[in-house]
Amino acid sequence: METLTQTKFKHVSYLWDKNKAEQLQNDEVGLLIYRSNLLGADLRLTNYGGGNTSCKAMATDPLTGKKTEVMWVKGSGGDIGTLKRSGLAALYVDRLRSLENIYRGIDHEDEMVELFNHCIFDLASKAPSIDTPLHGFLPFKHIDHLHPDAAIAIAASKDGKRITQELFNGTIGWVDWQRPGFDLGLKLKQCIDEKPDLRGIMLGSHGLFTWGNTAYESYVNTLEVIERCAEYLKEHYSKKKIFGGEKIKNISKEERRGQAAALAPVLRGFCSRDNRMIGHFTDDDRVLEFINSNDLERLAPMGTSCPDHFLRTKISPLVLTLEPNEDLKDWKKIKERIAPEFEAYRQMYQDYYKSCKHPNSPAIRDANPVVILYPGIGMFTFAKDKQTARVAAEFYINAINVMKGAEAISTYTSLPRQEAFNIEYWLLEEAKLQRMPKPKPLTGRVAIITGSAGGIGKAVAKKFVNEGGCVVLSDNDPTRIKQAEEEFRLEFGKDAFTSTLLDVTNAGHIEEAMKTSALDFGGLDIIVNNAGLSISKALEDHTEQDWDLLYDVLVKGQFLMTKSALTIMRKQSVGGDVINIVSKNALVSGPNNAGYGSAKAAQLHLSRLNAAELGADKIRVNTINPDAVIADSKIWAGAWAEGRAKAYGVSVEELPSFYAKRTLLNEIILPEDIANACFALVGGLLNKSTGNILNVDGGVAMSFPR
Repeated sequence: METLTQTKFKHVSYLWDKNKAEQLQNDEVGLLIYRSNLLGADLRLTNYGGGNTSCKAMATDPLTGKKTEVMWVKGSGGDIGTLKRSGLAALYVDRLRSLENIYRGIDHEDEMVELFNHCIFDLASKAPSIDTPLHGFLPFKHIDHLHPDAAIAIAASKDGKRITQELFNGTIGWVDWQRPGFDLGLKLKQCIDEKPDLRGIMLGSHGLFTWGNTAYESYVNTLEVIERCAEYLKEHYSKKKIFGGEKIKNISKEERRGQAAALAPVLRGFCSRDNRMIGHFTDDDRVLEFINSNDLERLAPMGTSCPDHFLRTKISPLVLTLEPNEDLKDWKKIKERIAPEFEAYRQMYQDYYKSCKHPNSPAIRDANPVVILYPGIGMFTFAKDKQTARVAAEFYINAINVMKGAEAISTYTSLPRQEAFNIEYWLLEEAKLQRMPKPKPLTGRVAIITGSAGGIGKAVAKKFVNEGGCVVLSDNDPTRIKQAEEEFRLEFGKDAFTSTLLDVTNAGHIEEAMKTSALDFGGLDIIVNNAGLSISKALEDHTEQDWDLLYDVLVKGQFLMTKSALTIMRKQSVGGDVINIVSKNALVSGPNNAGYGSAKAAQLHLSRLNAAELGADKIRVNTINPDAVIADSKIWAGAWAEGRAKAYGVSVEELPSFYAKRTLLNEIILPEDIANACFALVGGLLNKSTGNILNVDGGVAMSFPR
């Protein structure tokens, strides 16, 4: 097997490892997976979840015991970069091709998808995708269908067909834009029947098909074709002003970040009119080059070309008319300024739906924009969850790359609106949406939990993520927060959380935490004031420093965090929740507890006062009173445990059982118990409850509030 080196390629990554491949030399499906993962690892080759790969090989038919040709192809959904065998569909090639005999024409091609099930070879395989016939009707053993920006830039240009012919000397075929499906598969077959020596086919406005007789040949062919496209674009970038040249000068990254953080919750509020959305922000250089250009006004309304891009970014973005240095402090005036822009976008989307819909089209979906461009600042994207919002941003950057390339070599052309609608409201896409699992209770919700690198805070953060939420981990201990980050990354992936160093007595830290929440998730819905410390001393031993520290962290910290969160929640105008983790000590008098107990009582009454004040904003404020939550707690790791043990005349080791025995239920209280109580307050069943105290202490009669 001949192998190349990375030096041959400047615009794509050559990742083939000969030794790894040789270990799979008798496993064509294994080589398909290997090749797919390499292709998916380079986003210059294809976008997340985009494209598909296949191989054809002989296998033993379980019904006849005879050898038969089987095609393994990426199934519906999934991503080639992370593709495993379980993500492949396996079909009898002869049965798939025989469907041509009963095909009734393009007006009936959607019915062919169900017939793919009659061609399944491996009953445990993934459901076949709409692209299955595109691979099945081509005669090659290994096929790659990708969405590389460099190729789509040519495919989406006005002169794409001519450029493809000239650039590859007729070795790359051309098929005009057509929605993926059975008929497009037949068009690819016709193309190769007419010219069998082609090394690939360009799909107008869509993407690229390349192939080979082996996995390696297909891989190298794919890289070479995309490399040539990218080099061709590069040769033309210096000949023409990119996007018509710069219209707006860049401001500093810090200024951009400040503007974006201030505006994000306002935008999130508008985008969450129908469904609570999660946001993502980027000021990637490619985005800035586009949004700061003279051609933004002309190109942005045109929308995207590749259907994969379009499905995730909607018909077109909303371009804000705000200046980069706009004073955003008076957010109420800013909301009034941009409200008509959102209304105009919604009307445009409704008109688009009405003018393009078919008698059997699904009902109109959320009319709010997915992509929002703020010239001079960056791009916001909003979607049902963080991953979807982040991927939408990645796809729009793909679209920017395509527009840049197409404009450099010719003129950019987007999908006609009717074609775009036919993709967005395709009944097969609607069926896929209907099959998706129901959203979890906290889907679309963002929470900051203070002191969440361990103990109660970390348990609450995990509970919220498991229930669909996004969380901002925060703690004043850098070592602990790094450990928590790694734990969450391994357990939940990168999209469920972000983190920030946070001392709740430090106004700068609090401001940065709010910025982090706004930039990473678009805003904030839930604050859990959990950060705390404990000092247990006899009154005569209590110092003024002890007193000030307790009140600064417990009372002032709760006050500052709630006040700061209030601004974001009001910008969004969708309500919110404040949960204050207080203590049974707020209600129960005990020895050696003057500073801590009185600070907890102040926290409790501050909760009541806030609940009374914030109800008009639909912001609920509730209190949880735990007792003796010892597991994974920094509080119990030091002098507090010793002080409480001394006060009750027991050893430190005896404290858990001592606390359990004095409860009515005789139970040890765990961090997970507090987490469950927090979820009970925000999970949807208590949306009309505020100003409440929820005891989670195993039952301590003295702490009953009534």
